This record gives sequence, structure tokens and C-alpha cells, in this order.
Amino acid sequence: MSQQSKFLQALSEEVQAIPPIWFMRQAGRYLPEYRQLREQAGSFLDLCFNSDLASEVTLQPVRRFDLDAAILFADILLIPHALGQKLSFEAGEGPILDPVISAKDIDLFRTRDVLGPLEAVFETVSKTKAALDEDKALIGFAGAPWTVATYMLAGRSTKDPASLRLRYYQDKEFIIALMDLLVEKTITYLIAQIDAGADAVQLFDTWASGLPWPVLDAVSVGPISKIASAIKKARPGIPIIMFPKGVGEKAGEYAMLPECDGFGIDYAMDPSWARAHLSGHTVVQGGLDPLVVIEGGETMKNAASVYMKLFHDVPHIFNLGHGFTPETPPEHVGELVKFVRGQS
Repeated sequence: MSQQSKFLQALSEEVQAIPPIWFMRQAGRYLPEYRQLREQAGSFLDLCFNSDLASEVTLQPVRRFDLDAAILFADILLIPHALGQKLSFEAGEGPILDPVISAKDIDLFRTRDVLGPLEAVFETVSKTKAALDEDKALIGFAGAPWTVATYMLAGRSTKDPASLRLRYYQDKEFIIALMDLLVEKTITYLIAQIDAGADAVQLFDTWASGLPWPVLDAVSVGPISKIASAIKKARPGIPIIMFPKGVGEKAGEYAMLPECDGFGIDYAMDPSWARAHLSGHTVVQGGLDPLVVIEGGETMKNAASVYMKLFHDVPHIFNLGHGFTPETPPEHVGELVKFVRGQS
């Protein structure tokens, strides 16, 4: 473990004069060096399963911006792909999962191992960890069960998963069975990432937004808690960050879980509310609107200052409230990192 990492020190509840910095989607289409490797790989999935190239992509933003942590380059839909739901990425369409699953697939999926098909991911973790300086941490990650399930059930990206929420009311037994399956496979997947060298793990629940409380508890808070509890039992001391996007004041339900070491706030959350209600229970991470980094300049610096001032006296990790978009100028990212470190 990277004992000297500022990132891990923050997750150990150490207050730092300069907060550690990393960014969601810090590797990706906004970096020209990524686009070159993406073209070399042939397809997005080929890139994910080429451990040499995926490790290089993971390291690129850390080298360019001297960030405090790298996050594994992979995709949240690799688990359903490993289970046998064919995954492809089409320009302008995003991910396509085929065939759309039904209740009869659950028993079959339970028998399938995710470790063998995803061995290249664990090789990426090992290679990246070996290449990182000791003061840099490596973050593993997975999609939370509800978010992964929305793709498995729709077969593609969906802007409004209301029909999937209706599916919960119509066929609760099937949805809960799918959640349980994904909990089991995600635990296995994340523990393997940790064993390969990940210093911490993050769970992304992008589609938690808009779920009414009873449903949120059943498909998001509950499954995430089960995953985190199992990881803590199997690998004590590994920090866990939760990022359920758009849950508003229900964030407290996650932050107060004993296994929640860090909580990522999204750009729509009032940072003052997060400071008052989440800090003290967990380490708050993120919040900055990634679109202000496209604008850059004083707009970006003023927005960043809000988080720096609010969280200056508590453990804090500087990050975004969601990921960088392809339009982000890399020079603005570098300017942001320098500003945060200089102003702190």
C-alpha cells in the first residue's frame, strides 16, 4: 500500500493543507495521448483488454498533471460482458449489450466466473501499480449493481430509466435476484483488483438519481452496503469511496454506513450542505462541475475556491462532481491543479 500517498492520508481522516487531487474520467478523450493509443488499440474493448495499453492510459494523466492518484482504466460494463452478455461500443450510440437479459439468465450467470475473462484488468492493475511512484495511489472501481443493471436490462444507455424503475414494481423478485447476483460478482471483481495492487476502490452508481426512498434502499444503498461490508471483511484497511450521483440529501444514508471511507458529491449538491451533514461521517470528495473546466480562467478558479474554503479544516479530496467531457482543454486541467495547490 502507498503509505506516503496524500490520497490515502486523506481517507485516513488526516487534514492536509493542500488536499489530494484526482479527477473522475481523468484519462480519456480530452487527452491527445489517449486518442493516439485508442486508435492504436482498434476498439474501446480492445483497449480495455490490452493490459499494456490500458496501464499506459491509466498513467497518462498522472504523468501530465502530477495527480495524487490514478484510477484504473476500464469500463463499468465489463462484468456483464464477462458473464456472457455481449458488449460493444458504437459511435454515437454508446454501449450495446446483447441480448437483453431476462429472469432465465440469472441462474446461468450465477455459475459463471468473472475472474478468468477479466484477467487482463487485473494485469492492468499490477502493471500500473508497479509503474507508479510510492506517493501515488491506485484506485480500482466498479459500477454499482443498480447502474450496471440498467444497462443489462435496457441493452444500451438510457436517459430516463423510469421504465426500469417500473420493472422493480412489476417484478421485484427478478430485480432483487439481479441485484444479489451483481453484488456477488462485484465483490469478487473488486477483491481481485485489490489483490492485484489497488490501494482503494470506488463504486459508481450513476443512475441512483431520482429513485424514491424504498427503491433506493433496495437497489442502491443496500447492495452497495453489502459489497462494502464484504470487502472490509475480506481485505480490512482498504478504503471504499461511494459515488451515488444525484441522490441529494439521501447522501447521508451512504455516508453514515460504517464502511464508507469517502463519499463523492456530484456537481448538483450544495457543498455547504455536504460540509454540514457529511463531513464528520466520511471524507467528502469532489463536487466541482466539470463544465467549468472547459471555461477555465476565473470562472473555474472561483468555483474551485468554494470547495477549498468550505473543506479547508476537514479531511477532503479535491475532485469533480462527475467526469471530464471530451471538450475539456488539457491546459485548463493543468491550470486547475496548479491553482488548487497554490491557493491551498
